[in-house]
Amino acid sequence: MAADPYTTLGVKKDATAAQIKTAYLKLAKKHHPDLNPGDSKAEEKFKAISAAHDLLGDAEKRARFDAGEIDAAGQPQAPQHPGGRQFYRGFADGEQSGRYSPGFGGGGGEGFQDMFADLFANARGGGRQQRDQPMRGQDQRYQLAVTFVEAALGASRRLTLPDGRTLDVTIPAGLESGQTLRLRGQGAAGWNGGPAGDALIEVDVADHPFFARDGDNIQLDLPVTAGEAALGAKVAVPTPAGPVNLSIPRHSDSGRQLRLRGRGIPAHAGRPAGDLYVTLRIVLGTPDETLERALAAYYDRQPLDPRAHMGVPVSETA
Repeated sequence: MAADPYTTLGVKKDATAAQIKTAYLKLAKKHHPDLNPGDSKAEEKFKAISAAHDLLGDAEKRARFDAGEIDAAGQPQAPQHPGGRQFYRGFADGEQSGRYSPGFGGGGGEGFQDMFADLFANARGGGRQQRDQPMRGQDQRYQLAVTFVEAALGASRRLTLPDGRTLDVTIPAGLESGQTLRLRGQGAAGWNGGPAGDALIEVDVADHPFFARDGDNIQLDLPVTAGEAALGAKVAVPTPAGPVNLSIPRHSDSGRQLRLRGRGIPAHAGRPAGDLYVTLRIVLGTPDETLERALAAYYDRQPLDPRAHMGVPVSETA
């Protein structure tokens, strides 16, 4: 018997959709097989977490589970007999001569197999007239965590499903967090020869330690020394596709922004490549006495008040 999905995800029964998603992503990242190679317990835990989210992350499935129409595995629950007993109990408690007979239950001639055919047809949203019609399988939703660089440049990832299957997912360049990829025919199997549903994969893009996305452009704060800023220099700068050289002009101040054309998000979906905007941040380090004397002499000759526009008094020398 599948565990209660609320307990598996560690959320309350009145949790919002956002709280369920957050709990799932946190647990999925912790127990993902790719991050726990060879750990069978982590793999089983990941499968259980994914199955719980597959049920609670779908508003319709969650409502049916809360109403007792399906169990934690997503399987239909036995319907209730009009007298209050469950359907199969009605069979067991009937007269001996009437058990499993064609007319049991006042069906007017329905056979045992017909009753169960109706049960499964109704569970799929159709009546008896629809039970022989091909029906498309349900779409199934999954979450996939990717890195900033994978989403920016595009990549291929393998997604492990709760049932042990794997899906090879192609991540297109320029994908943003929250976007959904559709893999046709990779969802639940169809009914009575109908086509399979689709796998809908919502992508969660992780933050990067120093890149920040702004549309198709990328922002980067670049630490530079006082000497590099004052004297000019050519320095290596990280980009999603690898480091490139950047020329820092002489007499650059902290906060100066430089642009590397075409080094942002690559061209995609008919849109041109974005740019990489580099903001200089001067790092002084720990000056020795020689630098301290040089700075004191310099500012004695050329006084500077960088806060004059703020209307505050000039600071005193320490």
